[in-house]
Amino acid sequence: MVDGRADRTLEALGLAAAPATDPLLYPGAWPAHSGLLDGDLLLPLDRLTHEDRTPVLAVGSNACPGQLRHKMRETGITSPVPMVRARVTGLDVGVSAHVSRLGYVSASPVASPGAVRELFLTWLDAEQLAVIDASEGVPLPYGNYRRAWLPQQDVRTELEDGTLLPGVHVYVNRRGVLHDGGDAPRRHPGQHALISELLASVPRLRQLFGVTPEEFCARARADAGLCELGTRVLAEEKLVTTSGLERFVRDQQTGSPGTGSSLLPPLM
Repeated sequence: MVDGRADRTLEALGLAAAPATDPLLYPGAWPAHSGLLDGDLLLPLDRLTHEDRTPVLAVGSNACPGQLRHKMRETGITSPVPMVRARVTGLDVGVSAHVSRLGYVSASPVASPGAVRELFLTWLDAEQLAVIDASEGVPLPYGNYRRAWLPQQDVRTELEDGTLLPGVHVYVNRRGVLHDGGDAPRRHPGQHALISELLASVPRLRQLFGVTPEEFCARARADAGLCELGTRVLAEEKLVTTSGLERFVRDQQTGSPGTGSSLLPPLM
C-alpha cells in the first residue's frame, strides 16, 4: 500500500472485526483516536465538526470501525465516515432490553446526570444516516430503536478541541433497558460477561438459548422468533426499566433532519 497507509488499515490497527459476524466481540474494538473511516482505512481527520452532516453518538458497536464498515458495505455505501472522540456528560451505557437477531444483547444509552463517558460521535451524511437508522430499526413501526435529539442542556458533548455541541442524536431503545436489581439501569459489562450472567440467573433463558454464551449467540443468530421470545422473557422476568431518555423520542424519526416530516433539528 502506498502513501504510508499500510499502518492505517483496520487490520493493522486491530479494528477490522465486526460483531455482526462474531457476536461475542460486541461492542467491538473502538479506535484510540478520532479518525476518518474510509473503506479499509482509518485516516487522520482534518477537522472535528462537519456542518453538512448529522452528529450521531455511538454507545455500542457503531463506534467500532469494523462494524460500521460492515453496515456500509452491505448497502453499497463507500463514502468516508468521520469518527470523533467526545467527552459526554449526563449519559451512560446501559443494556438494551432485547435480544438482537445478530446474536448479542446490545448497548443502549441511559440518562445518568453527572456521569462522564468517553464516546464516539459519527458525522453521517444523508445516505449513511439512512443506513444506520435502518440497522437500528428506526423506520419500522416496532423497531428496537428510535433516534432522538439530546440538547446540550441535558447531555453535554465536548469534542477534543473543546468545541461544545448544541446537541447530538442518539438511538434510544423502544423496549427499555435492563436494571441493576433496583430501579436504576445497569451498565453493559461486555457481551461474554453479560450473557453468562443472564443465563446463570434466568432459567427460562437457558431453556431457550442453552447454557453458554457461545450457544446463546448461535441460537439467537439462527432464529428471529427465538430472539423475540428471549426479549419477552426479559420483560416477564421484570428485568426491565426505562432509560430516562424516552422524553426525547419523537413519533416520527425518518426523513431528512430539519424537514417538516422528521421533527428533528437541522444539520449542524
